Amino acid sequence: MLNGKKIVVVLPAYNAETTLRRTVQEIDRSIIDEVLLVDDHSTDATSLEAKKLGIPTIRHEINRGYGGNQKTCYNEALRRNADVVIMLHPDYQYTPQLLVAMAGMIAYGTYDVVLASRILGRGALKGGMPLYKYVFNRILTFAENILIGLKLSEYHTGYRAFSRDVLMSLPLHLNSDDFIFDNQIIAQAHFHGFRIGEISCPTRYEPDSSSINFRRSVIYGLGVMATALQYRLNLWRLWRNDYLTQVQTNQIVNDTQARNL
Repeated sequence: MLNGKKIVVVLPAYNAETTLRRTVQEIDRSIIDEVLLVDDHSTDATSLEAKKLGIPTIRHEINRGYGGNQKTCYNEALRRNADVVIMLHPDYQYTPQLLVAMAGMIAYGTYDVVLASRILGRGALKGGMPLYKYVFNRILTFAENILIGLKLSEYHTGYRAFSRDVLMSLPLHLNSDDFIFDNQIIAQAHFHGFRIGEISCPTRYEPDSSSINFRRSVIYGLGVMATALQYRLNLWRLWRNDYLTQVQTNQIVNDTQARNL
């Protein structure tokens, strides 16, 4: 807990059996109040490993995709009365040692959203990020900054923190269940005036780290550009996308397609 705020870390997991323990062991439990894992119908023993580690776990009965996993993560964190929610991938690509710093930036009211950037600090390529991913990242981020009107170093990190107000206000249920969810939530937050900050994060690509292939990267890139264009058209009131313009008053819903373990 920081500044009287309850901090919950959510782990959106898919086949994270081999990396989960290393990730969890580096979480500072003196500050982090709860850790929650959502298993998106893994084919390995992710849920069993989480149970061994004493982590409350929800398992999807079917695979819902990366965005669908996040929806369950945030919904459950809100249900547990979290004031600050931090998403950390359990594949050990991002260091848990930044959790306290990211939580503090939210808990003390500096920002409403915090992104851990792999680009700040020039460590992306040294950390093993494939060159084509780095190039795509830079091109897409440049275009997004122009269309969305931010000055972020990257939009594509999977390590991010949110205030309760952000997650309660945005209509996340209207977002994609695929990887483009990550860009949509940033666009939503900025569209509704929430403050977005960044912190430098070292990059760590290992054989067990999750990553999408080139084909999926291209599909993701097209989705990113579509999101940025939609933002600009909605800002100019030339088009209306409900996921950008609507405000959600109560994000907490009952989930009938997932079970607690």
